[in-house]
This record gives sequence, structure tokens and C-alpha cells, in this order.
Amino acid sequence: MSKHIDKLKKQLAEIAEVVNSFKSEAVQLKIVEKLLDVIIDTERSETEGVELFTKKGKQRSDDHDNDSVNGRKKPGATKVLNQLLSTDFFYTPRSIASIANYCKDNFDSEFKTSELSGILLKLANEHKLRRERSHDNNRYEYVSL
Repeated sequence: MSKHIDKLKKQLAEIAEVVNSFKSEAVQLKIVEKLLDVIIDTERSETEGVELFTKKGKQRSDDHDNDSVNGRKKPGATKVLNQLLSTDFFYTPRSIASIANYCKDNFDSEFKTSELSGILLKLANEHKLRRERSHDNNRYEYVSL
């Protein structure tokens, strides 16, 4: 674990000048979050690739990719949201958190709210959904037109 922390410190030192060139702390935070997500995903995929194969290079039958269902990849956020558009799901106003929870429960797909927000905004701009502020918590909710 110490090697990973040292590697991460070195990488952060290399990008510090670029990140600090942005005046907005929110932008700086987003950049660092994105970079850390990429690093984690890269290391996770490298580790999973090693664990899925035996010494002879054959795939072990007892291991399954966490993102697979019956050998196929899970649908992405855009595909899931487009599927929900064709149902009555958006007949009632839905917050991003409730949409994420519904996807987790019904599609076995865990999406971050930040992953869904851009797609939902795009659907609203394309007039496929209406985006309105909730009176209860002042957050956006999405509903069919």
C-alpha cells in the first residue's frame, strides 16, 4: 500500500502546477477527482485482468466480471435513462438521487449522481424531459413532458 501512496504523491506533485493554475477551487477539485478516478479505474482493471486468468492463461470459470451479466456488459447510464424514458417512470418528478437508486435496484447498475446529471440535462435540453426545481429541497427534479 505504501508504494501506491508514494506513486500517488509523485503524480499529484507532477500535476500540482497545472491544477493550481485554475483560480476556482471547484474546478481544481473536479480535475483532481477525475484524475483520481482514472488512476483508480486503471489500477482496478489491471488487477482484475491478472486475477481473472490462471497461470496457463485460461479464464477461471468461478470468476465473473462485476460489470457483466451473462457475459454481456451492463448498459451505460445513457442507455438506461433512454429505456426509462420509454416507460412511465418519469410521469412523476424524480430527483437525481432517486433515479440513481432506481437504477441500482432495477438495473443492477450503480451510477453516481454526477454521472447522471449531465445526461439528464441533455435530455431536458432536447425537450425529452422537463427540469424543474423542487419546492421541498430546492433541487432539480425531472419529469416527462
